[in-house]
Amino acid sequence: MILVLVETDASGADEVSRETITFARNLSAAGGGVPIDAVVIGDLPVPAESLTDQLASYGVRDVHHVTGDAFSAYGGASWASAVVSVRETTGSVVVTAGGTPRGMEVLAHLAARKGVAMAANVVSFGGLSPFTVTRQVVGGAVLEEMVLDERPAVFTVAGHAVEASPAEARGDGRLVSVNPEVDTADLVARVVSSDPPAADLSGGLKSARVVVGAGRGAGGANKFDDLLELTSLLDGELGVSRVVTSLGWRPHHEQIGQTGSRISPDLYVACGISGAIQHWAGCSSAKTILAINTDAEAPMVSKAHYAVIGDLHEVVPAINEEIKRRRG
Repeated sequence: MILVLVETDASGADEVSRETITFARNLSAAGGGVPIDAVVIGDLPVPAESLTDQLASYGVRDVHHVTGDAFSAYGGASWASAVVSVRETTGSVVVTAGGTPRGMEVLAHLAARKGVAMAANVVSFGGLSPFTVTRQVVGGAVLEEMVLDERPAVFTVAGHAVEASPAEARGDGRLVSVNPEVDTADLVARVVSSDPPAADLSGGLKSARVVVGAGRGAGGANKFDDLLELTSLLDGELGVSRVVTSLGWRPHHEQIGQTGSRISPDLYVACGISGAIQHWAGCSSAKTILAINTDAEAPMVSKAHYAVIGDLHEVVPAINEEIKRRRG
């Protein structure tokens, strides 16, 4: 059986959790259709019945809702204790979560307690015997194969590794209340207070399905009109390389790369970007990359799925006009 740690937001299961369940469903199908259960912890932002119904539409059998004073606030160790408890009850051979800060921390605790390896940021799986996964390392610049031959197999799924999609057949969607005992030692480190987060100006960039990127080739702070028009035509977000922000052409929250945002769009249009390793670390998860560059030997051109060799200030306006022509 597969157990998925689900995180929640105002929509119910958050996007990365829904993607993780979709990944788990693909794994289940490859393994002959083993059941998928979910575990959610603490107070929920939506009614439990609503969340259960949503997860059932993704093929989940049972939703284990962990409650109790110990879970009134987040704690990595206490959450891991709860997941271990549910795992022992269900006999799950696979435990997974989204590759979020909480998912990483909780599953790291769980793996340490069970004495097994943990694979972080998995994007796909291969053979089942032995169970082999492919994961992102070096900021996403490299893919590594890892064998998880111990049980339970523990791993997190990288954001946007798969597209979240409901199942063809609904799961049972049974709600199971769980109130496990928690060791005092697991409550030493907990969130005791929090302030409303500052506005995350890069949030749209991180979740965008289309990103238009601009590098030094843009040529100056006043040379972004055509790029911004393309961004608008594609209903996307603008992102830039580190040098663009260092030169003061665009604000830092638009930066993509190792010291900026990491993106996973369906399409990344990289304009005038050489593609240094630091930038590649932020965009390598893009499903399709189109590079526009005057340098046919630039790293971004060699790594892109498609490339146009030319001046972005000639190519981008031509693309904009063609899009507008086709839209009538």
